Amino acid sequence: MLKVAVIGASGYTGAELIRLLVGHPEIDICCVTSRQHEGLPISQVFPSLAGFCGRVCESLDVASIATRAEVVFTALPHKSAMAVIPDFLAAGCKVVDLSADYRLKDQAVYEQWYQPHTSPELLPEAVYGLPELFRDEIGTARLVANPGCYPTSVALGLAPLLRNDLIDPTTLIIDSKSGTSGAGRGARQGSLYCEVNEGFKAYAVAAHRHTPEIEQTLSHLAGCPVQVNFTPHLLPVSRGILSTMYASLRSQQSTADLLELYRQTYVDEAFLRVMPGGELPNIAFVRGTNFCDIGLVSDERTGRVIVVSALDNLVKGAAGQAIQNMNLLCGFNEQLGLGIVPLFP
Repeated sequence: MLKVAVIGASGYTGAELIRLLVGHPEIDICCVTSRQHEGLPISQVFPSLAGFCGRVCESLDVASIATRAEVVFTALPHKSAMAVIPDFLAAGCKVVDLSADYRLKDQAVYEQWYQPHTSPELLPEAVYGLPELFRDEIGTARLVANPGCYPTSVALGLAPLLRNDLIDPTTLIIDSKSGTSGAGRGARQGSLYCEVNEGFKAYAVAAHRHTPEIEQTLSHLAGCPVQVNFTPHLLPVSRGILSTMYASLRSQQSTADLLELYRQTYVDEAFLRVMPGGELPNIAFVRGTNFCDIGLVSDERTGRVIVVSALDNLVKGAAGQAIQNMNLLCGFNEQLGLGIVPLFP
């Protein structure tokens, strides 16, 4: 059994990691950490885990954890992750980091959007953990930067079009909506029930921290620098991301032809489901799973294509993708522990 540790287990992502890992046949969770809940059973922090995980929350002691764990998931806030990851790597652990600390290759860009970076020497080594696009690199890595939820939905939605030079990237507009769990478990006025219930609003317009990550991946796919207008919105639901992407086509393409391109591109991808013509994704149909559903419409009247993708921000947008990356790191079947039927209703 592979020994794994979940660092930062008391957030939504940490809880989701544990929920999925306890169903993985090759995994033993040897450690969970939480500064806030040190000494409490994780099942007391999250009663949903009662009977599934009996670990007690520990303090974050890198030296102690590294003697027990082979793979470490860091579900810590930005900056906190980079404070411990170099030590875990030096101790011989493999790391899947769910913060943004190693996603951006350019140190200056990271520091523009976040804060000073304390281990920039690791940025060239870190592999961006989007398996459907970077599978080969992930398999040989020791540090995987798990992608953000919005960037995952956008990259998977646009990859076939950009790789085949079918759209003009200068015309890209991205409009995304997220459930409130994307804001984390900390008490914030904007995430309170009375603040989000019956509401729907845009936030961080032209200023969201996922923007440079989106642009980095899309630039790689397009083979040229890409800038986008990215506008996120907050939905009054717990889980889910729905991204709608608009771009001008370089030549006339029918909906049927584009859908066939997507089916061919993703034919071997277990977690990507291309919708039939006339149907578009719904966050209700990916809830609790590692699926990303993609649909599109070619608007021949305007010469634009509209692509819609849906995923669960806590699974394919975070914990599920992290486990998918761990499977690749450790030579397991990529789907192991992730064969979950969506919850409905």
